[in-house]
Amino acid sequence: MLILLGGIFVLHIIGIILLVVATVDNAWWVTDTVSTDVWVRWTLQNGVWNSTDLPTGPSYPQDYLQAVQASSVLACIFSILGIFVFVAQLFTLEKGKRFTISGIFQILACLCIMIAASIYTDRFHLDEKNGSYGHCFILAWIAFALTFISSIIYFVLRKKTA
Repeated sequence: MLILLGGIFVLHIIGIILLVVATVDNAWWVTDTVSTDVWVRWTLQNGVWNSTDLPTGPSYPQDYLQAVQASSVLACIFSILGIFVFVAQLFTLEKGKRFTISGIFQILACLCIMIAASIYTDRFHLDEKNGSYGHCFILAWIAFALTFISSIIYFVLRKKTA
């Protein structure tokens, strides 16, 4: 059981790392000269990457952008809270009640990053033909899968002896 708990802890830490990288790194949408994340756009000019504001207008709706930003940050917060609760529950709660709160935090993180990535997919870069989703967008979907798996594991483990 100790190896299982260690594996779950490592899975949770990997999920947190992926969530944070997906939230703060600059590659949700990339082209040869532009790299865009949920906070800023980087443009390549004369061999130097320059930070510019995200575009405004109907192609980049600000209310949806704020929803993506908030959901990404909330996913990180929920997952980080979940790891602290996981460790605390190991030592404070009795069998049958352990891991439920950790599972709830992980399912909330899972839903938040899914919402962020789904909104980004549905509302941004629809009219851009040259470019593709970058590694942060892909990491967000991988983090979604990892947080979902870890939340299911937490709910299954709530009845096990640790």
